Amino acid sequence: MANRWWIYQRERFPVFAHGPLILAFSLSAMSYSALLRGQHRLAPTAALVAFMTAFLFFLQLRIADEFKDAEDDARWRPYRPVPRGLVKLGELGCIGAFAAAIQLIGSLLLDIRLALWLMVAWTWLALMSKEFFVHAWLKRHPIFYMLSHMVIMPVFDIYATACDWLPQGGGWHRGLGWFLAVSYLNGIVIEIGRKIRTPADEEEGVETYSVLWGPPKALAAWLTAMGLTALCAFCGARLISFEKPVAVLLLLLLIWAGLETAGILSKPDPGRGRRIELISGVWTLVMYLSLGALPLVLRAMGGAG
Repeated sequence: MANRWWIYQRERFPVFAHGPLILAFSLSAMSYSALLRGQHRLAPTAALVAFMTAFLFFLQLRIADEFKDAEDDARWRPYRPVPRGLVKLGELGCIGAFAAAIQLIGSLLLDIRLALWLMVAWTWLALMSKEFFVHAWLKRHPIFYMLSHMVIMPVFDIYATACDWLPQGGGWHRGLGWFLAVSYLNGIVIEIGRKIRTPADEEEGVETYSVLWGPPKALAAWLTAMGLTALCAFCGARLISFEKPVAVLLLLLLIWAGLETAGILSKPDPGRGRRIELISGVWTLVMYLSLGALPLVLRAMGGAG
């Protein structure tokens, strides 16, 4: 019993891969909010609730995808856990509901008003699962499919930052808009990056961006999204006086991404598309840590000294 769930997480929601990214995301959202308020420490309970809720929310995103893509998976990807019978959709639905109960209890214990923002995120997730009731139109317009689904990132960001400012009796800081923009664009970087493959790695029935747009355009879109994310991150970092480290770190990553793009276009060897996904993950981790958690830790250490 336990073994099949271990296999499922390894294939569809690898905890040790997603966990650090989700931790960086939740802590940095709270840290950036705290820095804007002039604070250099986080409330441990609030940080725990933010991380726990974020982790379970991304799990719910995966579960929602399992339901939404069940028909296509059965036809085109029978090797996945659900169509091959490793786990059942009903079991995943129960896990999603149990996760929702934990999220709600944590939110209510921290600040009852957080439940409102949690419900807003759940509502957007539910609409995404139904593809906003325009499935056929979105399927014909993949760019709008991606742009509409990525709204979930800033929607949940509001909840994550609220774990900091709401219990403290503060209000929404307008500077948080930069963090929301970074989160939205970062989602696009990851989404495009994980769906860029070399011709030898493409699968029938899988609509990757390298198939829809062609490798050159897909890679150009990926680099453009990274550039826009870096610009928003720089603007956000200026508000907390941390723009120079952010600029240096992101410039180095952009150079790495550019070199890898040139390499794939000149020599599209099998498996090379995985490097784009790797860079997207490293980019996201560095982006969030440098914009929130890292400056908060440095300020806290400076204050302690």
